[in-house]
Amino acid sequence: MHPLIFNAFVMNSPGHLSPGLWRHPQDISARFNSLSFWVDLAQLLERGLFDGIFIADFYGHYDVFTGSSAPAFRDAVQIPRNDPLLLVSAMAHATRHLGFGVTMSTTYEPPFALARRLSTLDHLTEGRIGWNIVTSASDSAARNFGLNQQLTHEERYDLAEEYMELCYKLWEGSWEEDALIIDRERGVFADPTRIHPVNHVGKHFSVEGPHLSSPSPQRTPVLFQAGASSFGRPFAARHAECVFVGAPSKAVLKQSVAKLRKAFSDAGRDPTSIAIIAEHTVITAPTRAEAMAKHADYLSYASRDGALTLMSGWTGVDFDRFASDQVFEHVDSNAIRTAVEAMSSADPSKTWTAGEIADWCSIGGLSPVSVGDPEDVADQLAGWAEETGIDGFNLSYAVMDGGFRDFIDLVVPVLQERGLYKTSYRDGSLRQKLFGRGDRLAAPHPGVGYRR
Repeated sequence: MHPLIFNAFVMNSPGHLSPGLWRHPQDISARFNSLSFWVDLAQLLERGLFDGIFIADFYGHYDVFTGSSAPAFRDAVQIPRNDPLLLVSAMAHATRHLGFGVTMSTTYEPPFALARRLSTLDHLTEGRIGWNIVTSASDSAARNFGLNQQLTHEERYDLAEEYMELCYKLWEGSWEEDALIIDRERGVFADPTRIHPVNHVGKHFSVEGPHLSSPSPQRTPVLFQAGASSFGRPFAARHAECVFVGAPSKAVLKQSVAKLRKAFSDAGRDPTSIAIIAEHTVITAPTRAEAMAKHADYLSYASRDGALTLMSGWTGVDFDRFASDQVFEHVDSNAIRTAVEAMSSADPSKTWTAGEIADWCSIGGLSPVSVGDPEDVADQLAGWAEETGIDGFNLSYAVMDGGFRDFIDLVVPVLQERGLYKTSYRDGSLRQKLFGRGDRLAAPHPGVGYRR
């Protein structure tokens, strides 16, 4: 196997996927409002040769559990939560190679403004920016933008298709490659004959242009997308370079990977050109006994209500309706049924109670958790990659920043010995570092077709 991709999976918040762990005496995530917190984390990750830091985000809040947002506020379940983009410049200035994947919504962000912000960050990071394209599936987010409820899947992805077309026009087609001259003697900074309005008039957007930013190192940022749904897969097949997937079992993950590779092939793109990156959480220590004790210690700080707040938000069903010992054999929700089936795929005979689901989601959300000494964890990560066909991991954490520090100091050397982790960074942009195929989008990606 070749070296795998490793990103740190975080959120600009004191709580991401392990609700309640902000209370742990070794956790420093309550400092998330401090810029030094993020600079220190970026430098730690670069020391550990992480490919990037992947910052999740959404515009809503969790208000399904108990029919209230109170549990989310009480347990810091992804709230308070700040803008991810404003972190990047400082982290980039403090590092040389670390990539940055930022989450921004096609549903609520004006495309002309988003395109400029990402071009600006691509300039300031010297080509290390990526965009996690999301379509914002949350009623609470919709209400924050003047809607009564979220758009349907079909409506969101229809809008997103036009959104991407407009962004490609701005990034790839508005400025010709040699438009920027900076000729002091002639007094010409940019050649106006080589800068073009996009004159986009569509179903959802009308933008004259031109793009306000000159061509950045990558022009189009590296395109990430979470594409496991029936609408998300074809969208990812057309646009994504990296697809982020989450699955609680190898069987479910392997199936998702196969569907994504087929979707890429059906779209006329090389299915091996996509990087599929899976969510995972690691808890490790020098010995297996110490790792198990650490895991047990973390569980003692986990919040049951916080876990059910996440699960209720993800499924749209209030888990407060169910007793802790209620077994989910016959349920009235496709969302719960799908989640339970996914968790049961390794053992179809397994039955789940609401309490057991809360325990499962208390560390790492629905993602798998690998616990053990460095050799154990390396074995488990290698097994996930070999048996499912993924290309890497978005690593979450139980305790910030000890989860990443332990992984870097203990597990990375073992993975490097096995050839599963790089020993140095490749020069160039984030796209070049990840794929080794240059700084710019390559054919047959549809964005290439908008170049002049």
